[in-house]
Amino acid sequence: MLITPALFAANMVAARWAQGAAIPPLFLAFGRWALAFLLILPFVAPRLWAWRQVLMANWARLLLLAGLGMGVAVAPQYIGAHNTSAANVALIFAVCPVLIALIETIVWRAPLQMRQAVGMLLAIAGVLVVVTRGEGFTGGALAFGQGDLWVLLAACGWALYTVFGKRHPLPRLPGTVRLAALIGGGALVLAPFALLESASGVVPDFGDGRLYAALCFLAIVPSLGAYYCYDRLVGVAGAAGAGVSMYMVPLYAALAAWPLLGEAPQVFHLAGFGLILAGVLLSGMKKA
Repeated sequence: MLITPALFAANMVAARWAQGAAIPPLFLAFGRWALAFLLILPFVAPRLWAWRQVLMANWARLLLLAGLGMGVAVAPQYIGAHNTSAANVALIFAVCPVLIALIETIVWRAPLQMRQAVGMLLAIAGVLVVVTRGEGFTGGALAFGQGDLWVLLAACGWALYTVFGKRHPLPRLPGTVRLAALIGGGALVLAPFALLESASGVVPDFGDGRLYAALCFLAIVPSLGAYYCYDRLVGVAGAAGAGVSMYMVPLYAALAAWPLLGEAPQVFHLAGFGLILAGVLLSGMKKA
């Protein structure tokens, strides 16, 4: 429960560091998943082949989930990292449980209790505090918060990935097969966008060692490492326990970004985190 959120937080800190190294965001997202797939492939290739008929029969659902969870939830996050801090990225992603409940209420007409509605409003208020830096809806604050809006789009992608995974799940697959298929699908979905980015003239510097360091770190730590540990955590502590541990991600991200990136936590971070945490906990309460 202590290691898993740290691995997820590492993604946000590394994304900020990669932007400082001028690594194009779409290439970074594609390269992360492509390298992770190549690393895991030798270990799961026989099992992928054994399950090939199930995977092919569900290719559309697989690509949809990969596009949302590995594409939409990642690429806009890296775009937004150009103009926002690692702490902001982590705080906005902390509202995902509320976004999930909101989507299920609107699309699937899931019943909504009053405490859940209040919790949603609190969490949304917390995100607004983070996006506007606590300055309200002034033009300067909103312009400064454009990176946060990209991150909010990424958080919506993760929420949709979670909802579709619950409402339209893939057939039962071994954990490593499912992970490898989603990682490979994510690289496949992101490939054309990375090519378009390169065609527009935004290309990585392949002579810069920081490019390879960032790709290796992202492929191993927040991709293979975080997802593996999260699956193990769910098995040991259950989904609820694993979900609670994710509230530590903003804390880890803020603490790591301070010495590594020079991004000191601000008062609005504390205010936003308090509102988001209160909203998520309140919206997650069950009626007695």
